[in-house]
Amino acid sequence: MRLTLAAATLALLAGAAAPALAYDGTKCKAPGNCWEPKPGFPEKIAGTKYDPKHDPKELNKQAASIHAMEERNKKRVENFKKTGKWEYDVNKIAAQ
Repeated sequence: MRLTLAAATLALLAGAAAPALAYDGTKCKAPGNCWEPKPGFPEKIAGTKYDPKHDPKELNKQAASIHAMEERNKKRVENFKKTGKWEYDVNKIAAQ
C-alpha cells in the first residue's frame, strides 16, 4: 500500500512539474537570440533615461592603464629573458 501511494504521489508530482520545466519564459526571435526587455523598459536603450552615457575620458583612463600595464610586463619579460630572474619592480629593472 505504501509503495503504491508513494509511486502515485511521485507520478502526480512529475506530471505537474513537467510543464514548468518546459517553459523558460522567453520568446526567441531566432535560436540563441532570446533577449527581450523587461516590462516598462524600452526596446532600445540608447537615448533613453536608462542609457548610462559613459564619459569617454573615463573609458580612456582604463585603456591607458591597460597599455601601461602591458608595457611594464614587456619590460619584465625582457629582463627575465636576459637575466633568468623575475623582477616585479620595474624601477629596479631600469636601474640595472
